[in-house]
Amino acid sequence: MVMVRIIFLVAGALVGGFVIATVWPGAPDTLRAALAGRSVAGFTFPAPRAGETTNADAQPKKKVEAEPQPDHGDKPGLVKLTDAQIDKAGIRAAPAVGGRLTRHLHVPGTIVPSANNTARIAVKTQGIVAELRKSLGDKVAKGEIVALLDSRDIADTKGEYLAARLSADLQKTLYERDKALWDKRISSEQQYLRSQASYQDLKVKEDAARRKLTFLGLSQAEIDALPNQPEAQFERQEIRSPIAGKIVERRVDLGAAVGRDNLETELYSVVDLSKVWVDLAVSPGDLPLVREGQTVTVRTEVTGEEGRGRIVFIGPVLDQNTRAARVVAELANPDETWRPGSFVAAEIEVSDKAVRVLVPADAVQTLEGKPNVFVRVADGFEARPVTVGRSDDRNVEVTAGLEPGEVIVVANSFTLKSELGKAAAED
Repeated sequence: MVMVRIIFLVAGALVGGFVIATVWPGAPDTLRAALAGRSVAGFTFPAPRAGETTNADAQPKKKVEAEPQPDHGDKPGLVKLTDAQIDKAGIRAAPAVGGRLTRHLHVPGTIVPSANNTARIAVKTQGIVAELRKSLGDKVAKGEIVALLDSRDIADTKGEYLAARLSADLQKTLYERDKALWDKRISSEQQYLRSQASYQDLKVKEDAARRKLTFLGLSQAEIDALPNQPEAQFERQEIRSPIAGKIVERRVDLGAAVGRDNLETELYSVVDLSKVWVDLAVSPGDLPLVREGQTVTVRTEVTGEEGRGRIVFIGPVLDQNTRAARVVAELANPDETWRPGSFVAAEIEVSDKAVRVLVPADAVQTLEGKPNVFVRVADGFEARPVTVGRSDDRNVEVTAGLEPGEVIVVANSFTLKSELGKAAAED
């Protein structure tokens, strides 16, 4: 009976293994091994023959390639990278060169018209605006007629001048005649002296009337042309622009009364925008660094424009509200790019010195508490200790450890510092 039971067990195991292999091809190897290489009731099943593969062995396995890691070499401070790794890390190298070390003071500013290039076209006598020849935004030349004024005062002053001139001319003729007679001893000296005094008196009156017309705005050419001017135009006065520029304000309308007795005297405002001012607000602590003649770089974030000017004025008094000093820089504006009223960011160049070796601030990394730069060598990049000096907003002076012309890392040098840190941690 025992033999019969053993035979039934062996047959059952064989049939079960065949069924599992057929119905469940991906059966775990442990189960198949249990059927194939373990004993059942004292009977040992044969293991797979050499060369035979199980279903698990037949499954393809994915091959994972390890990314190449930086090679730090045997030399301390050396990092070896392939060209592909350098490009991927964004590392950029360039020769070390000399340059100028500049420090800048960053302050806010406002574009304003230059006070030296601003004029107000005004009348100096009472009258009525007869004609306005310019509108807002129009360009004018120096001496160009912008308006016409009808004024009784102008007519009276012109008449006074012409009368004084006529009297002076007549007396001049009498004086020259009496002088000729006196020279020939035909007339008395008293008559000659009397004619001379009368002429000088009338000449003074003529000059006074001329100066009055000049004060009222008439040019020398206009005064000389008065004897030939039609009498109907005696009340008419031409108002001219004192400078070339652009009309930025008109204060009166046609037919308005202007002049004295609390009336408006200004007709137009003219601004020459070929040069503008930049009003800068400098704190009292930074004021000792600012000097007249220093270069100022002006930028605007709205348009991205950039310009350079020079400081022309430093206010001696602080503003009571902001407690800042007013510093004025003059900026060329030939294309009228800079509009008055615009807010700008300004950099005042407070120092400018030549140095032998100048590197970007990002090129210097601190290793073991000392400044280093990464120098390009045949094997890769080598960290080299350097001695640094002065610095500005962007660059650092290297006084020892680096020669001009040596190629150093100027961008993303922190990546190399990180690699050295990893190597030190692994050791």
